[in-house]
Amino acid sequence: MLRSVEIHSGNADDKALRELYETTFPVEEQIPYDDLIHLLDVMDIDYTAYYDGEMLVGLTMVMRLPRYNWGWYFAVREELRGKGFGQTILSAVLNKYRKGTPFVIDIESPWQPHAPNPEQRKRRHAFYLRNGMKDTGANRTYNGITFTIMSNSDEPFTQQDYEDIVTSLRQVWKNMPGQQ
Repeated sequence: MLRSVEIHSGNADDKALRELYETTFPVEEQIPYDDLIHLLDVMDIDYTAYYDGEMLVGLTMVMRLPRYNWGWYFAVREELRGKGFGQTILSAVLNKYRKGTPFVIDIESPWQPHAPNPEQRKRRHAFYLRNGMKDTGANRTYNGITFTIMSNSDEPFTQQDYEDIVTSLRQVWKNMPGQQ
């Protein structure tokens, strides 16, 4: 049985969490971890670590916005993938955000030409579809990576909706110490 631990700025500077974050996501998709810790104090972010006993299994970060719950980061330790942990964590997250505003994520598009990891992208897309997410048809390219937006809602999700989410993050980001 997985145990979840809410992470906040006071307990986020954990070596295992930092390592999982920094080794799972491509550098182009990362916000520096110390900046993420700062964001926990200035944004409505649910940062959760998942443990099997004392072993860190994965993490999620969900940005709570007025119209959406934005699944910002979701990671399972590489050596534990394919063992059901990801599905268990995703089910818990989707249950937590089932009521109210839609849960939305962006993933590396499985249709981006010349992507360095096409099979991984296809598997990830299929994983989310199997677990109740729907492809919204919206996408965005950032730093040369095309992202496909998925949601657990039947409500339409548009490019403008995505822009609104990114704009809210940019507003906080530009006001962070050291970013002016």
